[in-house]
Parts: sequence; structure tokens; C-alpha cells
Amino acid sequence: QVQLVESGGGLVQAGGSLRLSCAASGRTFNSYAMGWFRQAPGKEREFVARISRSGGRTNYADSVKGRFTISRDNAKNTAYLQMNSLKPEDTAVYYCAASLIFSVLAGRYDYWGQGTQVTVSS
Repeated sequence: QVQLVESGGGLVQAGGSLRLSCAASGRTFNSYAMGWFRQAPGKEREFVARISRSGGRTNYADSVKGRFTISRDNAKNTAYLQMNSLKPEDTAVYYCAASLIFSVLAGRYDYWGQGTQVTVSS
């Protein structure tokens, strides 16, 4: 069992930056690939970024590529999402998730955090 708690969301102006954190409980954090997803009002949850168990592989949605960076610190049981050059269309609830499979599909993720709101004003 893995419990995930996100933090770091908030209100920021367009062009600004935020860093999201995802703290995981348990001793098996490095057994899981980690992903970030987001869901805007009235829209489906979408993939944002993923990172492999070791951190050696990462992938991003085209909409965030070059602006967002996913990372992890297995010693601290924490994953991060650094978000730069934020745009109003990045406004959403952001979720971190853990999976035994390195996947972009939300359905492949076994554990989810409660989400943190990110609002980007124009």
C-alpha cells in the first residue's frame, strides 16, 4: 500500500513557476514509476509527465514539454513536478500517481494522491 500526498499548488500569474511535491508513504517508493496527471473543470484527466523507478527515464505530454520537469528523490520518497512558464490553460487539479508499470495511461496507476489545485491567471 502506498499513500501519496501532493503539495505546492496555488495561484500564480501567467509566466510564473510552481513546484509540486508528492510525498509517498511506505518503504517501496522506488518500486513504483510515478506520474503526474491533471484535470481541468469539465475535462477528462490527462497525462502530464512520468518518471521511471530509478528516475532515468522521463516523458512529457506535448503541451508541457520544455516547460515542466518531473524528478524524484527516492531517499526522500518524494516526486516533484517543476512547472515553469505557466499558462492559463495549465489551470487544473494536479494529481500524482504510482504505478508498477511505466505508463502514460491513468488506468495503469494503482495509487493516487488527493490532488492539488493550480490556478494560472492571465
